[in-house]
Amino acid sequence: MSQTVDRALGILPLLAQGPADLGQVAERLGVHKSTALRLLRTLHEHGLVHRQQDQRYRLGARLFALAQEAVENLDVREIAHPHLAALNERIGHTVHLAVHEEGEVLYIDKVESRYPVRMYSRIGKPVAITVAAVAKLLLADLPEPERRALAAKLDYPQYTPRSTPDAAAFLKELATVREQGWATDLGGHEESINCVAAPIRGADGRVVAAMSVSAPNVVVTAEELLTLLPLVRRTADDISADYSGTTRPKDTEDTEDTA
Repeated sequence: MSQTVDRALGILPLLAQGPADLGQVAERLGVHKSTALRLLRTLHEHGLVHRQQDQRYRLGARLFALAQEAVENLDVREIAHPHLAALNERIGHTVHLAVHEEGEVLYIDKVESRYPVRMYSRIGKPVAITVAAVAKLLLADLPEPERRALAAKLDYPQYTPRSTPDAAAFLKELATVREQGWATDLGGHEESINCVAAPIRGADGRVVAAMSVSAPNVVVTAEELLTLLPLVRRTADDISADYSGTTRPKDTEDTEDTA
């Protein structure tokens, strides 16, 4: 039975590359055409493959519907929380999880710092979209026309001298974030608070959420916080792997270049 299931599942990656006929499927599986036909018929009955008029087979609509349903039912907060808690336990600083919804970037999870001096934030609260590290990651992933349109309509409050001053500067920052794959807020919202953030990606590579580590200057300097960036990025990669159902290769080094 397990061999039959294995063979049937082996058909799906083949058809993902494009339609194939019975002979091609049998050759790929290393089985007789009659065996391949039985497997294809079973998959066809379940809507996972479709037989075209030219007698070739392709992936069926039911497969795409199942994939979409699975994605819609994924709860990134539930998947991410154990990772966020483990990171917080290791480093002690505040850890946030945020998503982009209906034009706002919202915190959807938070693990509080163990230090007595903490930053104020709460789950469900919108972040300062033009300066927050998580917002930069989420907005940087938008297609360029959407990024430009959004940047043009935003206000740019000057929370501190380090706040993003205007749309041109914001777009430049988003381009940098998009290229490097991580973001910071070093005193842009509150002069005494620094933050580093990394993206969480779905199976298609798009950013579905962003996580960050924040700490006050009196607890850790900006330079010291930046040394945690490799750990933050690895945590985000682990969450991405769990969310997308993939396996992330083990790191060969404990540090990465954050320059």
